[in-house]
Amino acid sequence: MELALYDSEIGYYARAGQRSGRAGDFFTSVDVGPVFGELLEMQLAEMWRLLHSTLHTPRSEFDLVEAGAGNGRLSADILRTARARDADFYRAARLHLVEASAAARAAQPATLGDFGERLAASSDALPASFEGVLIANELLDAFPVHQVVMREDGLREVYVSGSDPNSGSDPADPNSGSDLAERLRLVEGAPSTPALADYLDRLGVSLEPGWRVEINLRAIEWIRDAARRLTRGFIILIDYGHEARELYSLSHAAGTLTTYARHQSAGPESDGAPAWLQNPGGHDITAHVDFTSVRAAAEAEGLTTIGFLDQTYFVLGLLTGGRESLAESAAEMAKLASDSRPLKTLLMPGGLGSTHKVLILGKGVGSPTLRSLSFKVRAT
Repeated sequence: MELALYDSEIGYYARAGQRSGRAGDFFTSVDVGPVFGELLEMQLAEMWRLLHSTLHTPRSEFDLVEAGAGNGRLSADILRTARARDADFYRAARLHLVEASAAARAAQPATLGDFGERLAASSDALPASFEGVLIANELLDAFPVHQVVMREDGLREVYVSGSDPNSGSDPADPNSGSDLAERLRLVEGAPSTPALADYLDRLGVSLEPGWRVEINLRAIEWIRDAARRLTRGFIILIDYGHEARELYSLSHAAGTLTTYARHQSAGPESDGAPAWLQNPGGHDITAHVDFTSVRAAAEAEGLTTIGFLDQTYFVLGLLTGGRESLAESAAEMAKLASDSRPLKTLLMPGGLGSTHKVLILGKGVGSPTLRSLSFKVRAT
């Protein structure tokens, strides 16, 4: 998965500056138009005001870090809104774009345009330390995962083999016959690390024989690292996933590892082989996020969970500002979009609204009442 997605030569993400959108393979909240960035700006500006007002010596700078930033479209939408609506916040913002793909990083200056004046850094790593807000929109689901399966004799890990052990061929030999991708197959073996069994034990998960699940150790490492680098402020994680009790249950006993190509998600198997094993580097590979473990790892590093909710309720909180009647928010909605379709895409249950969850974490900020949490804090 690491090679297929991020290898500098064949990696799916490494070879293009943008993979989502109508011309891409999948659709994100950023692809519905600038409205998602306009909504997020409301929350970011409020967070900036909260940090600014509680400092004995207010800082003139506010670190806005976007991880998995791609070509910078979301940050550009946020800054465009901030310059028009919250000028002081705009002037305080120091933008840090974190992106693994060199092609995407190269495209960021053109995407940001005039807003590049707020860019402090573009890198493949988080800032050494920062005070402000870290946003990660659909990042954790693309981290390479371990796939494990429970057998009668215990937990086994699923590996990828590049050749048939009976063929005598060498997958590294260009003259060894068919293309490597055609000879990839799955094998099972002992877990590569005791951390996999420890992960499930920590959650109290007991897999039944035949259940196949994914474990994202990289996501845990990432949130721990991010928590240590954040000196004060917030982290906003937006992704599709579940609490562990649902993710590691009968309803997901076939696993969630899948691919996206031309806006189609493949099932667990295709022609007898998993879709993600075919055409490596040619499509997106993703797995649902275990928000229970991500939250626990963050809290172990000193962060506080401020809210966990469906994107639907996150967006409604920003739109209504705590008003119970959506009719009272019609004017706010009209300001954000003359066309209501983008908002519906962000809100509709069964789509981005309910499949995407929002986890908001804080450090050194207490338990603030945030606008995005003012409608309903519910994760379905």
